[in-house]
Amino acid sequence: MAIILNIETATTNCSVSLSKEGETFALQEDNSKQYSHAERLHVYIDDLLQQNNIKPTELDAIAVSKGPGSYTGLRIGVSAAKGLCFALDKPLISISTLEALARQVKVEEGLIVPMLDARRMEVYSAIFDANYNTVRKIEAQILEEQSFASYLDKGKVYFIGNGVEKTKTLITHENAVFIDDKLPSANEMSVIAFHKYKNNDIEDVAYFEPYYLKDFVALKPKPKV
Repeated sequence: MAIILNIETATTNCSVSLSKEGETFALQEDNSKQYSHAERLHVYIDDLLQQNNIKPTELDAIAVSKGPGSYTGLRIGVSAAKGLCFALDKPLISISTLEALARQVKVEEGLIVPMLDARRMEVYSAIFDANYNTVRKIEAQILEEQSFASYLDKGKVYFIGNGVEKTKTLITHENAVFIDDKLPSANEMSVIAFHKYKNNDIEDVAYFEPYYLKDFVALKPKPKV
């Protein structure tokens, strides 16, 4: 029975879960608006393993949310996952942050748009159907009043994630359903990770990097006067 450690750090939610055969049986997370990954991630991992009497060597794989999302958050999560994989000689599984977020929405029909806040009026988004099949791949897009109009005209569209707050100020279509205050969680990673584990869909630990989607741009400090 495959036991997988799942790590989610793409947003402010520092989230860790343990799953068995695709089912989450332990979860610890800090679903706040402050980044605390550097301080809490390894503590959460140690706590979950100890509370469930699981030795690190008993894990079958490590799964990590690969992005898009916070540059710093992703680096911390991926570094921790890779370190565990190297130390324990376990396979590394990468999970799309937006796909995991989409799985928080459970509907029989319609489309699901997981979206993460980027700068200004930009979001990282993708589109999935009710069975979580990809309808439109991940994009960084500038929000406008007509964004997603062609999908909204055909039926219900469920928007979820921390990009929803600014999206609902622009989109007023009757088919738009906004799900507020939701962030990616390691809870929904479990089923995806197990599917990938069964299919040996794993990463090269030495070369794997987070999926940033956009290049990191460091702002130059203002000159002192």
